[in-house]
Amino acid sequence: MEHHPLHREPERTTESVWDYPRPPRVEPTSEHIQIFLGGQLIADTTSAVRVLETSHPPVYYIPLEDFAPDALVPVSGSTWCEYKGKAAYFDVTGGKARADRAAWTYPDPVSGYGQLATRAAVYPGKMDGCTVDGEEVQAQDGDFYGGWITRRITGPFKGAPGTGGW
Repeated sequence: MEHHPLHREPERTTESVWDYPRPPRVEPTSEHIQIFLGGQLIADTTSAVRVLETSHPPVYYIPLEDFAPDALVPVSGSTWCEYKGKAAYFDVTGGKARADRAAWTYPDPVSGYGQLATRAAVYPGKMDGCTVDGEEVQAQDGDFYGGWITRRITGPFKGAPGTGGW
C-alpha cells in the first residue's frame, strides 16, 4: 500500500513505570494478549485490563472466559495486597505442562478494583510465552511480582535483588 509522501507512521510511545500511580490504577486495554503453555495457546483476548503501579511493569488481567477450558486449576492458599485485597491462586495447565501457582485473581477485591474479580493474571516467566500485540514479553525479575515488560515500557523495575525497599 502506497502512502502520501508526507505520511508518517505513528511513533510507538514509551511509558516509564515511574509515571505510574500509587495506589495502582486499573486501565482497560484493547491490546491483543496471548499466553502459551505446554505448546498450546491457553489464553487469547483483546479485553484485558492492565494494573499500573509505580516502579512495576504492567500486570495484565485476562477475562476468565478467555482462558482455555481447564487451563486454570484453583489451589489453596492466598496472599494479601494492601491495595487490591485477598488474592487467590491457580495452577496453570496447557498441553502436558503444569505451572504451579502461576496465576492469581482477586475474587472479592476492594473498592476500585472490581474489574479484577472476573479476570486472572499470570506470571509470564512461568509460561512458555506471553505476547502483547505479537511482541514477546519479558518477565519482571523476582518471584513475587508478575509484570510484563515490552519495548514500550521503561524502568528501572522493582523485583530484582536490592530493589525490595523501593
